Amino acid sequence: MFFMPGWMISIVTFPGVIVHEMAHQLFCRVSRVAVLDVCYFRVGNPAGYVIHETPRYASQHVLIGIGPFIVNSVLGALIAAPAAIPVIQFGAGNLLDFALIWLGVSIAMHAFPSTGDAKSIWSAIVKQPAFSFARIVGTPIVGVIYLGALGSFFWVDLVYGVALAMLVPRALIALMA
Repeated sequence: MFFMPGWMISIVTFPGVIVHEMAHQLFCRVSRVAVLDVCYFRVGNPAGYVIHETPRYASQHVLIGIGPFIVNSVLGALIAAPAAIPVIQFGAGNLLDFALIWLGVSIAMHAFPSTGDAKSIWSAIVKQPAFSFARIVGTPIVGVIYLGALGSFFWVDLVYGVALAMLVPRALIALMA
């Protein structure tokens, strides 16, 4: 298995880190949770962060935590689609096409929330009553986040980014044909 340090991956895919942190910040604003500090990108661990006040409701924790999954997935697919269609359909592309595919894959690759996001969600949902909506929805989300973190060792995040960048346009082509 090919190993590459996380800081190196962050440098190569920095647009994804930036969008990931912007998505956290966006969902803080949507949830009306004050943002105290933001670092969109840095070389180190973590590669970026958003520090916000403690949300009042567990549902706010869940939304802020999964915000990057929604934003990065959609934005990564939308950016890569116009470039991936000629590459997939005609087997050729120019430099701009490949730059857009790299950008889309980089963004989609960072869709998975971090284990820090999982810890934040988990600490909020364990305080909820046993059958609360936030606990029922949040518990499997936390499990999936940890599986995604484990999968990143096996490049699952890259596979996800490439799949979004290539399969969404392929599906669009199939729907239009």
